Amino acid sequence: MESKTVLVTGGAGFIGSHLIISLKEKYPDWKIINLDNLDYCSSLQNLVITELGNNYRFIEGDICDQHFIKHLFATENIDIVFHFAAQTHVEDSFLFPSRFMAVNAEGTRVLLSAALNSGVERFIFVSTDEVYGASSDEAFDESCLKRPTNPYAVSKATAENIVMSFWENHNLPIIITRSNNIYGPRQHYEKVIPRFISLLLENKKCTIQGSGLQSRHFLFVEDVTDAFLTVMEQGVLGEIYNIGTDFEIPVIKLARELVRMMKQPSDGELDDWLLFVKDRPHNDLRYPISSEKLLKLGWKPKVSWREGIRRTIQWYEDNPDVWPSSQSFQSTLQNSSQTSGLKVKTL
Repeated sequence: MESKTVLVTGGAGFIGSHLIISLKEKYPDWKIINLDNLDYCSSLQNLVITELGNNYRFIEGDICDQHFIKHLFATENIDIVFHFAAQTHVEDSFLFPSRFMAVNAEGTRVLLSAALNSGVERFIFVSTDEVYGASSDEAFDESCLKRPTNPYAVSKATAENIVMSFWENHNLPIIITRSNNIYGPRQHYEKVIPRFISLLLENKKCTIQGSGLQSRHFLFVEDVTDAFLTVMEQGVLGEIYNIGTDFEIPVIKLARELVRMMKQPSDGELDDWLLFVKDRPHNDLRYPISSEKLLKLGWKPKVSWREGIRRTIQWYEDNPDVWPSSQSFQSTLQNSSQTSGLKVKTL
C-alpha cells in the first residue's frame, strides 16, 4: 500500500498502543498520529518499547472538542482513522452513564463530522461484542439485533448507529468491528485479567463479582491487532466484522487458574485466594460471536491461551510499577466520585 497518514484515537491506551506498534512494524514509512487525552488508563510508556521514528506524532487532546478535532483533520491530511478512544469500564458506566454517552457517542459524532469534510479513505470504528447483549448458546453474527444491557454497551451501540448514519447518508467510508474481551501486556488493571494478576502480585485475593459464573471469551492483543490490519487492508466499506475466539472461561475458573499459576497453592488452599464481592447491577452471562466473515478475509487467531496468559503474567511480574497499586488506584476512583458527586463501589 502507498504511504498513508493514520490517526489512532486512544493510541496511548492498551489496544491502541499495540496497534500503533504493529503499524510501525508493517508500514515503517507511514505517518502515525496518536491522539489521546492521557486518562488514567492511558500511558505513553505503552509506546516506549519500540522506535517510532520521526513520522510518529503524539497529540494530547479530547475527541469531544469540536474546534480542535476540526482543525486536526483540516491540517493533517489524514487517510485512515482507527477510533479506539472511549470510556470502557462497564462497572463505571453504571455510575457515570452520561460521561460514557458523551465520550463514546458524541465524541464519535465529532470525529465523523470532521472526517467527512476531510476526505478520509477509511474510518474504522472499534466497538464491542457487548452491543449484542447476552446469549446462553447461540453465537451472534453481524446481522443479529443489538440488545445492549449496560450503559457502556448502550453508548457503543448508539455510536454504531451514528457511524452507520454517516455511511448511509453521506457515503463516509466506514467499517465497524466488534471484538471479544482482549487481554495481554500493558492493559490497565480495571479489566479482569490484569486486576487478578495485580492483586495476586500484591498477595491479595482475587475479587469476584457475584457468583463468578459469568463466562468470557478472551483474545490475545496481538491477534486482535492483526485483525484490525486485515480489516484495514481487505475489509469491505460499510460492513461490520466480529473479531472473536473460541476460547471461553468462567470468571471463577479464570481466577483459580491464575492462582494456580502464580501461587501454586494446595487444593485445599486454592479458594482461600478468592473473595466474592457485590455484583454490578447487571452482568451478562456470556457473549459468543461468530467471526466467519473475518475468517474469510484470511485472519485467524494464532496465540493460544496458554502462551498468551503466560506472556501476560510475565509482563506484569517484570513491570510492577507501570500502573498504580490497587490502593492508590482506588483512591483515584474515590476522588473522581467525590468530584462528580457520586459514590464509587470498592473494586
